[in-house]
Amino acid sequence: MKKTFITALGLALGGMIFLVQGTGATEEEHGGTIIFTRPVKAVVFDHQSHMDMGYECDTCHDGLFEYAKGSAEETGEFNHKSFAKGQYCGACHDGSTAFTTELDKATGKCTLCHIGVKGYNRELKTEPKTPHGH
Repeated sequence: MKKTFITALGLALGGMIFLVQGTGATEEEHGGTIIFTRPVKAVVFDHQSHMDMGYECDTCHDGLFEYAKGSAEETGEFNHKSFAKGQYCGACHDGSTAFTTELDKATGKCTLCHIGVKGYNRELKTEPKTPHGH
């Protein structure tokens, strides 16, 4: 009887830990944050925020994006022209599923993804380069 109680208690605690930690997968295991540097420096993509909205890995992989980091940039087609055709980010960021990737300086949504050189340096905690080296 005592052994059964201890076993049941152990299973209950294990289940509670699993529920609290979910699958145990970390943000890095979900891909983490990617900072694209081509064709412009820099554009940020946060996997976790998309996972939090209910998207699964296979929503984008392997159809829109390969799993290998940097593969989209290597195609030479990872740009707003392709997005407007529904490729890459443009598959969802079409103005109806999610905010559009079309340049829209009036709404200020460019900076949701485009963090620029200063944002890149801030994210990677690198020192900005000046002509005098400091």
